[in-house]
Amino acid sequence: MSDFPSNAEQSLEPFISFSHVGISFDGRQVLEDVSFYVDRGQTLCILGRSGVDKSVALRMLMGFLKPDEGSIRVDGQEITTLSEEGLRAIRKHITMVFQNGAIFDSMSVNENVAFPLRERGGLTEDQIQEKVSQLIGVVGAEDVADALPASLSTGRRRAVAIARALAAEPEVVLYDEPTTMVDPIIARRLGDLIEILQHHLGKTSIVVTHDMRFAERLADLVLFLHQGRAQYFGPLKGFLASPDPHIQQFLALDAYLLPSE
Repeated sequence: MSDFPSNAEQSLEPFISFSHVGISFDGRQVLEDVSFYVDRGQTLCILGRSGVDKSVALRMLMGFLKPDEGSIRVDGQEITTLSEEGLRAIRKHITMVFQNGAIFDSMSVNENVAFPLRERGGLTEDQIQEKVSQLIGVVGAEDVADALPASLSTGRRRAVAIARALAAEPEVVLYDEPTTMVDPIIARRLGDLIEILQHHLGKTSIVVTHDMRFAERLADLVLFLHQGRAQYFGPLKGFLASPDPHIQQFLALDAYLLPSE
């Protein structure tokens, strides 16, 4: 992130790190003493059963929520003490693809993807349209470029939301349950897309999911949350081999629920 100060000491730090982070809502401890990190170009999958508030970490990273305790650092900079202006600078480099798609229903797919480009300024209309065509092509939505989002399936809406997120040219993309309410074929296509962003465009990704098959395909690192605590953080291989009974129960349940291909 060119806006952020950098020095030799900071370069040794992980790109993104949570250290002993905790947060409560109305007296209920949601996350407690959670620590993890992600290096540039890596994909972290945050796993856990439904209802364990896995997405809270993403909202804190965006600055939408502030932790009660702990440290969150991005590219060597502590973000928990930043003003709203400082957080806006962070959000120029980190974008989030929400579970509901968060795209404008009154705008066509083309207009949705063009929106952040027009907001940022500095491009001619021809340049905007060229960029939009490229992004719509990346997510495979050329055939619905003129359609309104209401006419699209859930999976198509999420693909369009990813294209719009990429228009902001972020370094980090956060995904909130991208495979929820989509069929296995669409889930695989979304996995293809996230892999392209990781391996060909070098994007850093954090994916909140309860879909173990999706995580096995994408994850360099896994954070497993159980009752608000980090039950496991580390490589995917170690997670799959963990003897922890909560992890084994999660893996067994996921294998039972997922249809065979």
